[in-house]
Amino acid sequence: MRVNWGLFKVLIVMVMAAILFGFAKKRNEARKLSAPNVAFVDDSPPFITVDAVNKLLIQNNDTLTSITKDKVVLKEMEARLVQNPMVREAQVFMTIDGKLGAEIEQRDPIARVASSPDYYIDADGKSMPLSDVHAARVPLITGMKEEQMESLTALMLAIRADPFMEKSIVGVHSRKDGLLVLKVRKHDFELLFGTPTDIERKFRNFKAFYQKSTADNTLKQYETVNLRFGDQVVATNK
Repeated sequence: MRVNWGLFKVLIVMVMAAILFGFAKKRNEARKLSAPNVAFVDDSPPFITVDAVNKLLIQNNDTLTSITKDKVVLKEMEARLVQNPMVREAQVFMTIDGKLGAEIEQRDPIARVASSPDYYIDADGKSMPLSDVHAARVPLITGMKEEQMESLTALMLAIRADPFMEKSIVGVHSRKDGLLVLKVRKHDFELLFGTPTDIERKFRNFKAFYQKSTADNTLKQYETVNLRFGDQVVATNK
């Protein structure tokens, strides 16, 4: 019986390759993780430290570099990250050479609510605790009732989307009757906004009034500026 040496050599090569692959795979899985590369994908300063992120990536009292690759469950790490009140979305990944990475999208505060304790409203219309790391420079809302959060979120998003209003408005007060008063930067008159409806029209009217009053140098003489009456701006002198 003739031996097919060519086939025999191919089988030997395949067996050796399988052994080497298994050895490399086992060695790779046993490799310790390196320090993670944490990246914040939004433009805001971090509301959570990299050290805090590292602690969320691991469990118990382990250190990250003591964990082997075969013990890593990326989905569990992502779940722990998004449970943090400062994190909106998180993606955790690992390269083949054992480098761990985390991309984090933070929650986006658009207003601070005076309460006990204070908290933020984020761009998704959800409450967000203050951060010990960074304080967001956003308008302050006072007197807000819980049922007003949705409508006030829409108003605060509209303010932020308008460059003039974003620069001008530093606070919003909800009166007992539910009507809103806006606080204008560097001015002491009350800007009566009323209900958070017809927002764009009220913005447009206020900007026209502000531009004319600035040109006439009359802004300091007003006590109240009322935007509640259609296209008419009613100003009351001090």
